[in-house]
Amino acid sequence: MLIHQGTPTLKTRRLTLRPFCTDDAHDMFTNWASDPEVTRFLMWPAHESIAVSEAVLADWIPHYNEPDYYHWAITLDGHAIGSMAVVNHDDLAQKAHIGYCIGKAWWHMGIMTEALQAVMDFLFDKVGYQRIESRHDPRNPHSGAVMRKCGMHYEGTLRQSDWNNQGICDACWYALLKSER
Repeated sequence: MLIHQGTPTLKTRRLTLRPFCTDDAHDMFTNWASDPEVTRFLMWPAHESIAVSEAVLADWIPHYNEPDYYHWAITLDGHAIGSMAVVNHDDLAQKAHIGYCIGKAWWHMGIMTEALQAVMDFLFDKVGYQRIESRHDPRNPHSGAVMRKCGMHYEGTLRQSDWNNQGICDACWYALLKSER
């Protein structure tokens, strides 16, 4: 049985993962959302102005009242540098699908692995999910490396089963079961 708790603040050695607030619009726009290289393999276009980031946050923030809404700002030294969320979940199957992105200035520093591990621990240990999964475009292998570093197992590639800003694409699926930890 799942025990939904909403989006709590999670702390790691270097990071604080917390709910977004309206004051994050500048960091969001500047640090990742306006960068087409960051959004290249995502399903939303790079933000063209800070007004777009403000509108996105205005859409997200009211959902924090929902107990099954999980969406974190990844912060380092008090600045939002990325985002991580349960983008889809199935309570009957007790599974959660995680999506994430981070600003280019923080790539290859282990930050996303640290953030994903904290979220996976929370979702397994506090919420009670039995399966956590994610996927990536095979042209973005670094995303798969993050999943593997967090213990996820490669389950296969579904050909032309997904889409992103590059168009229709393959999807490499990874997952970890609670019993495999």
